[in-house]
Order: sequence, then C-alpha cells, then structure tokens
Amino acid sequence: MKFGKLKEVNVRELWRHEQYDFSEWLAKSDNIELLSNDLGLTLTDIEKEIFVGSYRCDLVAKDETTGIKVIIENQLESTNHDHLGKIITYASGLGAEVIVWIVKEAREEHRSAIEWLNSNTTKNISFFLIEIHAYQIGDSLPAPKFVIVEKPNDFSKIVKSSSGNTEFSKAQSERLAFWTRFNEVVSMKNKPFNIRKPSTDHWYDVAIGTSDAHISITLVNKSNSIGIELYINDNKELFDKLYKVSEEIHGELG
Repeated sequence: MKFGKLKEVNVRELWRHEQYDFSEWLAKSDNIELLSNDLGLTLTDIEKEIFVGSYRCDLVAKDETTGIKVIIENQLESTNHDHLGKIITYASGLGAEVIVWIVKEAREEHRSAIEWLNSNTTKNISFFLIEIHAYQIGDSLPAPKFVIVEKPNDFSKIVKSSSGNTEFSKAQSERLAFWTRFNEVVSMKNKPFNIRKPSTDHWYDVAIGTSDAHISITLVNKSNSIGIELYINDNKELFDKLYKVSEEIHGELG
C-alpha cells in the first residue's frame, strides 16, 4: 500500500485578502459550519463588515439556540496588538458575548492575553483565539483546519462565580460533567446534531434549522430525570399547527 505525505499549505496562497477572500469564504454556510462545530455553537444570520465607529468588524453572527451575539475578526498573519485592541472594541460596541479571533499564527504574548481575558471576565463573555491552517496530500485539494489555541476555561469561572458557596459550586460542577459526558456519547453516535459547548446550565439547546423553535433538554434535579421538549419561542401559529396533529405525534413517540 502506498501512502502520500501530508504537507501544510500557506494560507496566504489560498486567501490573498482577508476581507474579499477569507471572510467571503468563511461566511458561506458549509464553511461557517466547520467553525461552529469547533466552537460548540450554531452560527446563523451572518453579517459582513459591520461598522463600529470608524472601524469595521469582519463578521457578526448569532447562536441559533441562545440568540447570543458572536463577532469574528480575521487576521491572516501573526497576531498583533492592533487586532487585540480591535476585538475588545468590537465586543464592547456590538455587545458580543463570544469573541472569535482567527489568525495565521498566534504569538505567545497574545495567547497569554486571551487566556487572561477568559480568566478575568465574567462567565458570560468568551474569547477564542484560533489558528487557520490548510493541508494537502500530493496534488489533492487543500483542506482547511481550525486549531483552537485559547478558549474559555469554564471551570475557573464557575469557581469564581460561586463566591465560596461550595454547594452551588458542586451543583455546577456536576452539570458541567454531565454535559461533557453527554457530548462524548453524542459524538460516539456520529453526531446527529451539532454538539454545544458543555456548560453549568441545567438546559442544553439543540438547533433544528429554524429560529422559531429548538429542542431543549433539561436536567430536573428534584425528580432525578431528564426532560426533552420542542421549545417554540414565539409562534402561536406553529403551536396550533402541531397541536392539531398531537395525537398522531403521541402515537409516533409511543
């Protein structure tokens, strides 16, 4: 059996311009899904070149199930202080809760800066520092790969937010452990849906391709059980449509 050699491709040869090439590529549904999978989110409503004062943020999106705002700043070169300042400015100006900085190479001082921001901001704010790489075997098409360099340390934020309340911290830790294991099992079953980042919440939302509704999985501590529901945000017409065939749905579910 013959094997090819895996070689890295210079991303600047694939995307010569951050705005017109890389941002345009990333905004397409198949490509933003690659990033979504690594973040544990479902990114929708992608907007390009959103003004914040006299500056422009590359991409702005929202997580389909939670509605939180996500900003993405692209830099196809080594990290620098200028872009670090920009992502903080964009996050403040747009009220973002998830900040994603995609770069060609992450310098050590900026890795440290993102780690510090994740450790010293509230648990609602999350910073991701991600390198974009590309590889090919022989003359194959180049394959892009996102590599997460820094991401939120949820556990340290849990401890900080609990303010010494050990019982509260224990409950949060158990939820985090449960959803982490839940994701592992879902991945083993070939991921029928995009897994989300494990959290300390008692719920876990699953996107179904519409902003009108989603599947919500909840942990019910009092009865030591798990609830699963189709959660309709605000659409009475959709509820009535499903209610008319409720007996048929019950029959299908047993």
